[in-house]
Amino acid sequence: MVYTTPTCSWCRTLKDYLTNNRIKFREIDVSKDEKAAADMVKRSGQQGVPQSLINGQAVVGFDRNKINSLLEIKA
Repeated sequence: MVYTTPTCSWCRTLKDYLTNNRIKFREIDVSKDEKAAADMVKRSGQQGVPQSLINGQAVVGFDRNKINSLLEIKA
């Protein structure tokens, strides 16, 4: 799951990275979904996007190393 907003450049970077690595994901635009935004903040304690939920772990921002580790992407 990837939490994004339409104007976030790092959100686009994250989505492109996942797509290029053939990782399927569900995108949630938190600017249009208040409940999802509240859930995101509750889970991570942060409002910033992008945020990902990978194998039950919240990843705030485009943390390539953490994403690679959680998804077993070989850099």
